[in-house]
Amino acid sequence: MKRADRMERPGLIAHAGALWALEIEYDGRPFVGWQRQALGLSVQDVLEEAATKLAGDEPVASIVAGRTDSGVHARGQVAQIRLARAITPERVREALNFHMKPHPVAVLRAAAAPEGWNARFSAIRRAYRYRILNRRARPALEEGRVWHVPGRLDVAAMQRAADILVGHHDFTSFRAASCQANSPLRTLERLEVSRLGEEIEIVAEARSFLHHQVRNMVGTLKLVGEGSWAPERVAVALEARQRAAGGPTAPPDGLCMTGVFYPQDPFAGMA
Repeated sequence: MKRADRMERPGLIAHAGALWALEIEYDGRPFVGWQRQALGLSVQDVLEEAATKLAGDEPVASIVAGRTDSGVHARGQVAQIRLARAITPERVREALNFHMKPHPVAVLRAAAAPEGWNARFSAIRRAYRYRILNRRARPALEEGRVWHVPGRLDVAAMQRAADILVGHHDFTSFRAASCQANSPLRTLERLEVSRLGEEIEIVAEARSFLHHQVRNMVGTLKLVGEGSWAPERVAVALEARQRAAGGPTAPPDGLCMTGVFYPQDPFAGMA
């Protein structure tokens, strides 16, 4: 059997030194974000410590598709690590999950990735979902996973405003002042607002996002939904290319990274 066959077929042992793709979910509340910081625990800390234990205490570094902020959740984050030992995908997943206890981080799928694949740079689209609990009563079961907005929001108006943001634009007005991206130009492929009972869901998709872009867009859409802004004002804010012209930054609670997409999906064919 060829090495490529061994790597790609689930359940079979990948060769020593294989590159591993990991699909991960986590509750962002206990963490300072994905990326390691001088102070506080990060998701990266938890994953790399677990991977190091799996590797017999040899340090293991990771690369991630998107560096989520403190309090932001994920159910479709993708990271990569390299392991020196020959091992099955099931063993990678189960061992990492064992070593990451009791932290709220779990590997959903592990797959040996082809050489040259990169969790960050090979991605062609990233997807996020923002949840707003739109009712008078505060959340009990969903505390920390939704933005509670008591006043009724106009979803149709929010969608009209969202449509203005879709496309290729300079998103300076919707990125953090501390954003380190070389260019504010991004192509927003999807921004959809929908209501299901008491919950409003905002779905955003693009190849890449600026720092705080999704949360800043959501904060602006909330102003439209409550009637503080007309939908057309979003176009004015976009054209201004100044952060002060956009709306406030929505809290991290309601934001979740839901998926990362690749032209060569390392998880293809896996359950």
